[in-house]
Amino acid sequence: MIRKKVSIIGAGNVGATLANYIAIRNMADLVLIDIEKEPAQGKALDIKETAPVFGFDIDITGSNDYQHIKDSDIVVITAGVARKPGMNRLDLLKINASIIESIIDSIVKYAPNSFIIMVTNPVDVLTYLALKKSKFDKNRVIGQAGVLDGARFAYFISDFLKVSIQNINPMVLGGHGNTMIPLVKNTTVSGIPVDALIPRPDLEKIIDRTKNGGAEIVQLLKTGSAYYAPAAATMKMVEAILYDRKLITPCSVLLEGEYDINDVCIGVPVKLGSNGMEEIIQISLSDKEKTALKSSAKIYQESIEQVS
Repeated sequence: MIRKKVSIIGAGNVGATLANYIAIRNMADLVLIDIEKEPAQGKALDIKETAPVFGFDIDITGSNDYQHIKDSDIVVITAGVARKPGMNRLDLLKINASIIESIIDSIVKYAPNSFIIMVTNPVDVLTYLALKKSKFDKNRVIGQAGVLDGARFAYFISDFLKVSIQNINPMVLGGHGNTMIPLVKNTTVSGIPVDALIPRPDLEKIIDRTKNGGAEIVQLLKTGSAYYAPAAATMKMVEAILYDRKLITPCSVLLEGEYDINDVCIGVPVKLGSNGMEEIIQISLSDKEKTALKSSAKIYQESIEQVS
């Protein structure tokens, strides 16, 4: 059987951790691309040397040469400037937009049939720019957003209730970050709506902490941003596409009338499978949730105009 191939652009903390997660699960051959060749090679070699421990047989290449991504099934973009204390996600936009544009040119040249998973922030805007720059079909360009936010929401609920994380089924909408909209009525604990188990004041604190989950870690780390959870969330998306999981999870994708929103990428529930984003799932929203989602979309539409 021919193994699948996943290329990761950016061999920093998120990219290298993602490569490690994929390798441990023996999911696909890997390419780590970074502007600095030797660190990419070093991290690739370090991961390969764990193969005897974990028992995986995949090949891992580290390089600064985009030719190595040729024929990739999936290209994950993690490259860019990391958020620093005091920065919001939109502060990163102009810096990272120029980085992403050059990366997309290389993907189109060497891996024109790949799926693109965007991780670099601000992820919703950069997903849109990647889609327009690549001219790929919209099912092939997907932003990692709600998968991570949903994971954070689920963990905080589990920790508050002191129950197994496997009991929690979260759902979030909207932009990645402080414009995210946790859907309380669609978030359940073993089928029980979360607001039936957690008093509203405590639930609001959990929601606020979820919205600011990335900023909290930035403040604690001082010199970096989150990478274990973002890498794990991205790995889940890679797995869903490679193994045709038909996984329903929130991702940032292009809306063309769904939820009465047009021409913007934003987090909504989608079905992820071998054809990438196979379906946008439209769920009933309250008037408050509809307003919040449209407000979130407007922020990203305005940001797109700033770099167009």
